[in-house]
Amino acid sequence: MTVRHRDGIHFEREDGQAHVVADARSAVGAVNVVSHAHADHTFRSTPETVVCSAETAAIAEARTGTGFEFVERAPGIELVPAGHVVGSRAAIIDVEEATADGDGRSGRYCYTGDFSTRDRCYLDGFDPSAIDADALVMETTYGRPEYRFPPQDELEAAIADWLRDNDDRPLFLFGYSLGRAQKLQWLARQATADADREILVSESIHDVNQAIERATGSDDEDGLSFPGRPYDSLRGLTDELVILPSNQARADWVETAVDREDGLKAGFSGWAVDDSFRYRGNYDVTFPLTDHCDFDELVAAVRAIDPEVVYTHHGADEAFADVLATEYGYRAQPLKRAQTTLDEFC
Repeated sequence: MTVRHRDGIHFEREDGQAHVVADARSAVGAVNVVSHAHADHTFRSTPETVVCSAETAAIAEARTGTGFEFVERAPGIELVPAGHVVGSRAAIIDVEEATADGDGRSGRYCYTGDFSTRDRCYLDGFDPSAIDADALVMETTYGRPEYRFPPQDELEAAIADWLRDNDDRPLFLFGYSLGRAQKLQWLARQATADADREILVSESIHDVNQAIERATGSDDEDGLSFPGRPYDSLRGLTDELVILPSNQARADWVETAVDREDGLKAGFSGWAVDDSFRYRGNYDVTFPLTDHCDFDELVAAVRAIDPEVVYTHHGADEAFADVLATEYGYRAQPLKRAQTTLDEFC
């Protein structure tokens, strides 16, 4: 197959037809994969059937109001946990089985989607040592050497210490509605269980909480549940923990509430290793809590899989492909929209 970055990532036959399309907004192939339920990875208008996890289907429906038929396995397509958010999956594409056209072509592609190799909170990380693939198509959000994050246990301990050290005032915590917001609730519950501090969330975060709880079976032993309740008002706060979407950090109503209630603002993102992130969000403190790999983890994932060719996309795609080629000897190429890939020259 030829790999192209169009609307999503396209794995195309020799005749140019898209056999597998991954994480498109509207493009449709013979097989359509959705790696997870973040808005930039899901369909505006959905094909008849999508290959994704049950959790991704439930969360996407809760966020968009549109349901779709899904299967968790298709001929030549195997989904494996990607460690990004609840329900996230990488896809292993077996060309011979997937195309079934009898011309003898073979090969295995791994499409990671967004992924993290770290075990954290309630998620197990992506395991690259279990992947057998000839070609790797990977996201490289933090694919520059300056993006190195502290060990997860140290990072979580630092967050817990900050929450406990500021137990006499409301704290406003900012993270993505799907993924970071649930981990913040999890960490807040663990850090402040003895203090019985109330955890408040926005309606959008609460909707995602409920979708995850339904999808994982919150009443089951292994099901997930989250402590945040939607707030009625942000007046008269004392020591509450308020978790809000990242895109609200500089909203006027947020700044007004923080000032009025004598609160503190904390931002959570891998971009927090850069001081500019703190100023962009007008945060009092930031922590590099992320659902992606850092630079060293990206390199380690490639070396563990050890594919014949690597395609990079998103974030530091060019810089990371250059590192793989010059320092580790891999055939590596960044995927740009509609750009020809290495496969066409081999």
